[in-house]
Amino acid sequence: MKERLAEVHHLRVADAVLGWDEQTYMPPEGAAARARVKATLNRLAHERFTDPEIGRLLDQLAARLEAAKADPDSDEAALVRVVRREYHKAVRVSPRLAAALSEAASQGYRAWLAARDANEFAPFRDALARILDLQRELAQALGYGEHPYDALLDQYEPDLTTAEVERLFARLRQGLVPLVRAISERLDAVDDGILRQSFDEAAQWRLTEEALGAIGFDFRRGRQDRTVHPFCTAFSPQDVRVTTRVAPDQFAFAFFASLHEGGHALYEQGLPAHLAETPLGQAVSLGVHESQSRLWENLVGRSLAFWRFFLPVAQRAFPRQLGDTSPEAMYRAVNRVEPSFIRVEADEVTYNLHIMLRFDLEKELIEGSLPVDGLPARWAEKMEEYLGITPPDHVRGVLQDVHWSQGLFGYFPTYTVGNLLAVQFYRAAVAARPHIPDAIERGDFSPLLQWLRTHIHVHGSRYTPDELTRRATGGPLAAEPFLNYIREKYGALYGVPAGSG
Repeated sequence: MKERLAEVHHLRVADAVLGWDEQTYMPPEGAAARARVKATLNRLAHERFTDPEIGRLLDQLAARLEAAKADPDSDEAALVRVVRREYHKAVRVSPRLAAALSEAASQGYRAWLAARDANEFAPFRDALARILDLQRELAQALGYGEHPYDALLDQYEPDLTTAEVERLFARLRQGLVPLVRAISERLDAVDDGILRQSFDEAAQWRLTEEALGAIGFDFRRGRQDRTVHPFCTAFSPQDVRVTTRVAPDQFAFAFFASLHEGGHALYEQGLPAHLAETPLGQAVSLGVHESQSRLWENLVGRSLAFWRFFLPVAQRAFPRQLGDTSPEAMYRAVNRVEPSFIRVEADEVTYNLHIMLRFDLEKELIEGSLPVDGLPARWAEKMEEYLGITPPDHVRGVLQDVHWSQGLFGYFPTYTVGNLLAVQFYRAAVAARPHIPDAIERGDFSPLLQWLRTHIHVHGSRYTPDELTRRATGGPLAAEPFLNYIREKYGALYGVPAGSG
């Protein structure tokens, strides 16, 4: 079975390499041919994984393990358990549908780029309609309990349901909306002007790589490149790629995108290498994956301890722009709150409102209650409802995210799951190793990274997301730790009364 799984993995890695190239270096005219190649690879991988022989081997192995009373935490028992779950989902999807989903994603990505270039929704409309048809077909094939969105969500966050997401979001909305309103009355209490100067792009690039190296990203096993929408992809723990984008007048864009993707990359570089060619050696869920990126971007990168260490490094790169800045001023600047149009540039307080907006729209699109043609107007309506602002154009509105162009429906809620888990994991790490904040201030990130390696990364998919969270933190996924963190941090920054939110 391991030999068969390795072959499937190799096909998926080949597809991932082509996907990375598609978003970094591939010439635009290569899109049609690339879409066909990726569709073939996806079809072959799907056919190999859903081969009835894999099902027969799983049944044989499960019987043997049960007879031997194998330790359920052993590699063998965990592998059979994880593969069986994925296999029984995959056999419900036909090779035709698997290939169609892949081809539609490649074509959708190019249509999305064209729409962004034109700042018009129309070039993307038909591609998105095709993707939605396929996503509805996929949900029916996978099966679901209460809502078709359950099937799509389960691909990225196993066992999480639409109803559970709605409950989490309701609690977050209850705490965040009043806090955003209270902070909006004090926006001038924090100034981020030092971040809005002219910063040489090449110097920014070098600084992002210095920051990546400082937190533990191993450049012997990875690299960084440019793209339109930052992402991280991995072909093995020995080959992990991050991407970022650079804006000459916005220091925070590239810097925090690199820290964010670097958090993803640290997870990938820490996964168990001896299981890399099996599902057991992969990340357990996108929510857990996102927790690693948000932890390093926000809990670390936007902390005062971090800037007490890293500001002198940044000042050497930009002595004119940052030479007179104090760590406290930099800390305040990188934590400025303001309702904004772009999700990836949103602050910690408003970020989850962006996710709630997308979750609402995805549900309506999958249900069919929102026609594709009505999406731009509905987006603007939801932005006004959640953030009190209306996007002036499509690039800062409905076309800002790459996800829908690639068929990633059910994906967005994992960003909020990651935000919540980031706080829970960081607080558990500091409770176990109280010296972590002091170490960060000295530029030593190894105590935190080693805790994450031991409690998160090394387990791969051995445990479910809920089991992993409980083992690492002592409790389940919850909104309250995140809300307490936000109230404490931003209440102090903005002088907001404790009762707000």
